[in-house]
Amino acid sequence: MADAPRFRKDAVAVPEEKHPVDETLPPLRMFTSGLQHVAAMYAGVVAPPMIVGPAVGLSATETAFLMGASLFTAGLATLLQTLGFWKIGAKLPFVNGVSFAGVTPMIAIGKGQGHDAIPVIFGAIIVAGLAGFLAAPYFGKLVRFFPPVVTGTVITLIGVSLLPVAFNWSQGGNRTATDYGSMKNIGMAALTLAIVLVMRKFLRGFLQQISILLGLVAGTVIAIPLGMAHFDAVRNADLMGFPTPFHFGAPQFQVAAVLSMCIVMLVCMTESTADILALGKIVGRPADARTIEGGLRADTLGSALSPLFNGFMCSAFAQNIGLVAMTKVRSRFVVAAGGGILILLGLCPVAASVIGVVPLPVLGGAGIVLFGSVAASGIQTLAGAAMEKGENALIVAASVGIGLIPIAAPNFYHAFPKDLLVVLDSGISTGCVVAILLNLAFNHLGSRKAAAEPAPEPAFVH
Repeated sequence: MADAPRFRKDAVAVPEEKHPVDETLPPLRMFTSGLQHVAAMYAGVVAPPMIVGPAVGLSATETAFLMGASLFTAGLATLLQTLGFWKIGAKLPFVNGVSFAGVTPMIAIGKGQGHDAIPVIFGAIIVAGLAGFLAAPYFGKLVRFFPPVVTGTVITLIGVSLLPVAFNWSQGGNRTATDYGSMKNIGMAALTLAIVLVMRKFLRGFLQQISILLGLVAGTVIAIPLGMAHFDAVRNADLMGFPTPFHFGAPQFQVAAVLSMCIVMLVCMTESTADILALGKIVGRPADARTIEGGLRADTLGSALSPLFNGFMCSAFAQNIGLVAMTKVRSRFVVAAGGGILILLGLCPVAASVIGVVPLPVLGGAGIVLFGSVAASGIQTLAGAAMEKGENALIVAASVGIGLIPIAAPNFYHAFPKDLLVVLDSGISTGCVVAILLNLAFNHLGSRKAAAEPAPEPAFVH
């Protein structure tokens, strides 16, 4: 009897279907969707150097150099997150940029040092980034302490905490300006918001997905004849430029500055952990311990490398999570394209200044939708968090209440030491810490019920 055939002729190998996170899109769609991410985060990237530069005595030209360097390093950090290598990178559509958490400590470091403060700040960021890189595996092992009652609470706080940024942009962004909060500014923000909502309602397919970008373009065009869009930066910008390594001098290491930035790094890692969990939930690829560890490694390595090119500490940008939730475009390669655009903007000051033409009220109108989408995702997560249990409802109530303190009462902690304010003034950080501790107290430690019943299903897959 003849040997049986090793395979059937009619057998067809079925290719494994790619997860939407790993899909690549047509080049034009990849570029425009990536550009939309850049437009959503641009103001957040350039704002910290705009604040820190003048505070430590830098000239307008030097501050502009810092802004370009921040765009460049944000692009590098974003590529680390989305593409990754070895055990570095979450490999999710995860955008990284300059963290606002470091602004106040950096200004404090700069007091009395003037121009010489920049090398001290950069030295502290390098040490904090390397320390965070070594600590990343331990953060990754904390995943099991982030069930839906914790992640839903934190995601909701991320969205709610970002809304005041959109409100500030809607009023004009500069609280000392005479037209801050004017009907003209708020009206422009409202008009942009209306344009985005109408486009989301009536457009279909790809155009619907880039409705935020189209809304920003439409709002800017309308703002031009009203005198709200200014092109001076475009006319004065150089065509090409490179963030020369250690442009402000070799990094210096002062113990107090290092300790201050290490605290900031812990805050950034806490927020990034919550953001990775939120994004994993939104894109349908729940984050496990390995994903969180890789994401934190990219965060911290990006921060450690950033001062080499005159950039500041990098962390997750939650507003872009809202953009992913709204557009439903989950490809990490789209965000990688955005990272490439950021690098080009950092190398081409003229191109960077074009993005800066978008008036802040226009950004504010679009931001309301973006940040609100994050909060809505958190509420959706809480819907599956067994809220009928009194303990879980109490966890959410206390965590959200404490997390809202910096928003509702910004001076609440004014009598506390300045170092503590790095944590306390972040509603995301305080809310996250409270949610984790209360979840441990009610659902883990000393609970007979927990021993008898299976633990609630977490918002991620081990």
